Amino acid sequence: MINILLVDDHELVRTGINRILSEVRGIKVVGEAQTGEEAVQFCRKNNPDIVLMDMNMPGIGGMEATKKIVRYCPDTKVIFLTIHTENPIPAKVMQIGAAGYLTKSAAPDEMIKAIRLVQSGQRYIAPDIAQQIALSQFGGQDENPFDVLSERELQIMMMITRGEKVQDISEQLNLSSKTVNSYRYRMFEKLKISGDVELTHLAIKYRMLDTNDL
Repeated sequence: MINILLVDDHELVRTGINRILSEVRGIKVVGEAQTGEEAVQFCRKNNPDIVLMDMNMPGIGGMEATKKIVRYCPDTKVIFLTIHTENPIPAKVMQIGAAGYLTKSAAPDEMIKAIRLVQSGQRYIAPDIAQQIALSQFGGQDENPFDVLSERELQIMMMITRGEKVQDISEQLNLSSKTVNSYRYRMFEKLKISGDVELTHLAIKYRMLDTNDL
């Protein structure tokens, strides 16, 4: 039996996935979480086989939660199930230790296939995302200005564009406010912008932000 933790801040999404997986032999949803913090806590207590992880959530979000799960629960594999299709997010996610990457437009059969492949020790990336990652290595697509950001800068960028304050980000990531601001201003320099409003506009333009969460 493959034990699954569903992590998404939208109850409707969790309910839909739960309903799909409840009909699949050999797969069992053993828990649900609405935040990255809840996901990490559940994994440390229950050690599920697979986590289906959203990216944008209140608190530390999917990326930081995955880093913690990879560190503390090495037997638990994380598959991202998110709306984000644009690099550098998929590439960064795989670099930090995720075992799979799917978009929420994936068919149920593809999600089930990914779960089984990852459980068998393989990695799975949706074909269109895999092609995009490959092309980005050879300049085969239009450049995304966010490609220049580090994994930590990208993470903080996503938290800022969700409207989170520097103090809240520092507490959630266990960083000082000064350090968060240093990352913030470094991002502004790299992206050639001057503030959070411009950052949000740029994130929307390059589809780095789920506008449903604004």
